[in-house]
Amino acid sequence: QVQLVESGGGLVQPGGSLRLSCAASGFTFIRYTMRWFRQAPGKERELVAGITNTGITTNYPDSVKGRFTISRDNAKNTVFLQMNSLKPEDTAVYYCNANRLGGDYWGQGTQVTVSS
Repeated sequence: QVQLVESGGGLVQPGGSLRLSCAASGFTFIRYTMRWFRQAPGKERELVAGITNTGITTNYPDSVKGRFTISRDNAKNTVFLQMNSLKPEDTAVYYCNANRLGGDYWGQGTQVTVSS
């Protein structure tokens, strides 16, 4: 069955870094655009990074541009999110998403807390 398993979340001080990973299985990974979303308490889920199936094109909202970097390893069916210069407002549950015409798959999420 389809699985997206996130890891790498945790507690970090402001200005620190974390690297999230998402291991995919049960579908043809290389055919899918991969994205990271986040959802903070009381807020809507928002896109924070996307990468095309080949890894050539990435996109970010202004809120994380220059701080977050998405990448993928198609040989290992894994997508990453490198987060630098973290701020308290980055605190949220981070979700991995696989997207292709006609369908989305979601992971269970990993908590990221930025606090001193």
